[in-house]
Amino acid sequence: MTVGKAWLSAALCLFGLAGSLSPALAENKAPAVSDWTAIEKAAEGQTVQWNAWGGAENINAYIDWVGERMEALYGVSVNHVRLSDTAEAVSRVLAEKAAGRTANGSVDLIWINGENFVAMKERGLLETPGWATLLPNWKYVDVKGKPTVVTDFTVPTDGLESPWGMAKLTFWHDTARTEAGQLPHSAKEIADWLKDNPGRFTYPAPPDFIGSTFLKQLLVETAPEKIDLSQPATDENFAAATKTMFAMLDEMRPNLWRGGQRHPENYPAMKALLADGEIDILFAFNPGEASSGIAAGELPETVRPLPFPAGTLGNSHFVTVPFNAANREGALLLANFLISPEAQIRKENAELWGDPTVLDVASLPEDDRKAFESLPRGPATPSPEQTGPVIVEPHASWQDRLEAEWEKRYVVGG
Repeated sequence: MTVGKAWLSAALCLFGLAGSLSPALAENKAPAVSDWTAIEKAAEGQTVQWNAWGGAENINAYIDWVGERMEALYGVSVNHVRLSDTAEAVSRVLAEKAAGRTANGSVDLIWINGENFVAMKERGLLETPGWATLLPNWKYVDVKGKPTVVTDFTVPTDGLESPWGMAKLTFWHDTARTEAGQLPHSAKEIADWLKDNPGRFTYPAPPDFIGSTFLKQLLVETAPEKIDLSQPATDENFAAATKTMFAMLDEMRPNLWRGGQRHPENYPAMKALLADGEIDILFAFNPGEASSGIAAGELPETVRPLPFPAGTLGNSHFVTVPFNAANREGALLLANFLISPEAQIRKENAELWGDPTVLDVASLPEDDRKAFESLPRGPATPSPEQTGPVIVEPHASWQDRLEAEWEKRYVVGG
């Protein structure tokens, strides 16, 4: 979502900014991230307000487990503030800064990436640069092998956010109903396929992040090669880059599920459509997502990967600490736990979540390496060959413009 004057005004009205700067917090200097003993001591007894997407039960269950471990290990409580859109938390912090609330903020940690991170970085809404690289467990992060852990939609993170999962756009189908050879194997092939299979495909309505990711996948497949999507979007290059993409979306629309007049709210809603046999193609930003859905009884056991050999978008997702977090030390402790081998092993288990690790597994202690190697991967988790190479995300500014133009064309304009 675009961060502008209208958004700020709405945030100021919506949140009211109850509360004031704590004199004690203003007088006491917070411990440096490098002083981890002091961080742990200060964090004890805090309750971290973790603002994170709450749209999937397996992820919510994982966050509940994280809260249990934080309480047991450090005496820190975790309150999962469930979001439907990360921009909700970003706007709250933005409004608090505008109101002069420089401490005792209402948001301690945010699950974030992309345009929301860039908005916070540009407006000085984050904890001191470099904090993420000072976390004790940072030594395990695979900076060399997974370069997106230090860049977010081509923007350097500068240690302002800590990675806790890898993402790779992945497509699936139900082999009991369809054969992979009869299905499209790229986003741009879907428009032609829909002519003979009307109603059998849909995507969540942007700004849902899965829906927006589908738009970006189609963009990178259709944009002219002369346009560098790693550079910021402008009025000039946006029109040229998206001409073919929007022509395809226009062509697809009447052949989408429900004639394109309705879209599923998010991935779980789209997953239910595949399970009910209403659509033939499912996609998510996690290669292990369908396997965890099978394990939970939410998807048929016959669901398998749909190859996209030319590649799909990939990135990392992060957590970040706002500049005015009331429970800063607890938030830092939580960010560090999320990149611990214990937390990353559980998260990659396809029977629980299946979200790929950000760690360099080869560098871990032997017991942790063996634990990763023995994890269940699930029957629907694709091989690298099936998902193809990683396609780097466009610059974050493209997503803002894509979402705005999509809404103008298909919601406001009808």
